[in-house]
Amino acid sequence: MTDTSTQLTKKDRISGKVVKTTLAGAVVDIGGGKLGVVPISQLRKEPVRKVEEVLKEGDQVEVWVRRINAANGHIELTMIEPLAMEWRELKKDMILTGKVSKMEKFGAFVDLGAERPGLLHVSEMSHDYVRRPEDVVKVGDEIEVKVLGVDRRKKQIKLSIKALNPEPVIEEEPEQEPQKPAPTAMEVALRKAMALSEDRSDAPQSVATKKSPSPVMDDILSRTLENRRQ
Repeated sequence: MTDTSTQLTKKDRISGKVVKTTLAGAVVDIGGGKLGVVPISQLRKEPVRKVEEVLKEGDQVEVWVRRINAANGHIELTMIEPLAMEWRELKKDMILTGKVSKMEKFGAFVDLGAERPGLLHVSEMSHDYVRRPEDVVKVGDEIEVKVLGVDRRKKQIKLSIKALNPEPVIEEEPEQEPQKPAPTAMEVALRKAMALSEDRSDAPQSVATKKSPSPVMDDILSRTLENRRQ
């Protein structure tokens, strides 16, 4: 509650007493020797035909400062609680606290005290993949969000939780040396045949035996030649 002995500012909430009613509204004593006027249009959100439908002299009321004319000291009051956030006050990159008011498959709506709630899309809830919005927030949660954008013409507010947190650093895995492909059955057989041939060449043999080719080597060579022809 604002102390009326201090300087009044817009949206200040004040307790006062109705000292007079007119066709145009009501005059309220807000203390400190100051009077304010509540226009008939500011008595409630619904239309009012007569001030007496809502107020009468002597009533104690809660009012908010709507406008102050510095030139003549005129104070205009309202009995309609003002929005915490006006459209002109909303800016990109602002960090605000709001309450989750509604859940949808594509995200959640957050009440910021503005004329309309802001949209927190499921893709803006976390750097990690989020399958369902309710895995992160639920109705009634008070959360901190960052304003990504404001479309005053469409009256849309885009919000993000993800933008409040740094993007996680992905550690790169050390590069592994490429593995050599496993030898084919033909290569294995050829290596065995060559090793067997070398072992036999080391043993003392007659000239006639050395000249005769190895049957295993003949078989490998003939199969290799066949494959090449194909």
